[in-house]
Amino acid sequence: MLTLAPFTATHVEAVKRVHLAEEQIQFAGTAESFLEDQSETTHLHVIKVADEIIGYFKFDIAYSNTYSFCPKRGLGLRAFVIDSQRQGQGLGTLAASTLVPYAQASYPEFESIYLTVNCRNPAAITCYLKGGFEDTNEKYLGGPAGPQHIMKASLIKKHSSAL
Repeated sequence: MLTLAPFTATHVEAVKRVHLAEEQIQFAGTAESFLEDQSETTHLHVIKVADEIIGYFKFDIAYSNTYSFCPKRGLGLRAFVIDSQRQGQGLGTLAASTLVPYAQASYPEFESIYLTVNCRNPAAITCYLKGGFEDTNEKYLGGPAGPQHIMKASLIKKHSSAL
């Protein structure tokens, strides 16, 4: 069973054991850089299978202050990582599809999640698309590793109407 949870100090050593292939570090950074980035506006989270941490990600509640494509009530997703030994098992897609209900419960004041994903990272693009994100068909050109697709997912709960 895959779950998402807020990062706590008890997770530090397990997060440090999450590794990416060398060519993926340019897209998401290292576990050390992830751990250094926690702040009032950057919230760290872990991805678990059973009790094992297999990945992590950041929600940036001030994303719209940095990225003009993100509306004020848009939550930013950054550094979404699945350990290289666990990739190719559908866990990234499962975690991506779990992001929307998790964010709805944890960040009810936000209406959407926005992220950028490098154009040279087709596996991540596919993962987000399968996980329920949509490509806005716009590019962000300010990334250090080249052009990036801008993707989003709605957090607005759809209400079914009874007939």
